[in-house]
Amino acid sequence: MKLLGLMLGIASLLAAADDFKRTEDVIYGRKFGTALTMDVIEPAKPNGYGMVFVVSGSWKSNHASIVPKYFAKVLDRGYTVFAVVPSSQPRFTIPEIIEDVRLAVKVIQTDAAKWKVDGTKIGLSGFSAGCHLALLAMEKAGAVACFFPPTDFLNWGQTGVNGAGVGPLVAYREIFGPKAGTEELGRAVSPVYLINEKTPPVLLIHGDKDRTVPLQQSEIFIEKMKQAGVRNKLIVMPGKDHGWATIYEDFTMLADWFDQTLRGIQAVP
Repeated sequence: MKLLGLMLGIASLLAAADDFKRTEDVIYGRKFGTALTMDVIEPAKPNGYGMVFVVSGSWKSNHASIVPKYFAKVLDRGYTVFAVVPSSQPRFTIPEIIEDVRLAVKVIQTDAAKWKVDGTKIGLSGFSAGCHLALLAMEKAGAVACFFPPTDFLNWGQTGVNGAGVGPLVAYREIFGPKAGTEELGRAVSPVYLINEKTPPVLLIHGDKDRTVPLQQSEIFIEKMKQAGVRNKLIVMPGKDHGWATIYEDFTMLADWFDQTLRGIQAVP
């Protein structure tokens, strides 16, 4: 039944957003002689705004993971999608990967006129590690809307539990680099510590049965947003684990959030 649901969900997406232009392997930087690239997917009727989707799972990136029609819900709404592929494990650590995402956003903003988008109002998105990296670059964005991110490695699942490559996340030790387990590193790679009164609006979507990234990670991030007095929203998906078959249908939530926060379009009551 799960497989059937996944197939039906993908089939419905493939029937949508047929009219788009994809420019592959746009170079936004270089790292140790290797090109850092992104794909730019332009909708048939662009609205003048862009969404950066960070292509990363478990901090591993793969250009083959980019499927333009999976972005149907945001393309249909007119958003130009920048599918950014940062450097990846096992060669690079989280602190090194973070810089790629920040660089990509900067380059997109610099080249905004080329892509016919407003460089001052870029939306950021991603799944899991991709969402984590998007949040670490949120100071460069106009808004963020993404799914089930790690946000505080010093309080993983409960207060005081260090997961910065140790404890419950010891299997990921190499990803965190030589300073794994230290408070310094834990804070540096945890988006929750970047929140201030200038933080852009953030929407997080998280399943309440997530066995990979605790729902608590989104909850504490949103609570810190509330304390800072900045716009925020948490959508809890009942019964959902770390991803679900119809997740690309839920990109409507991203489009709604960006409509409201980037374009100033009020939500339908």
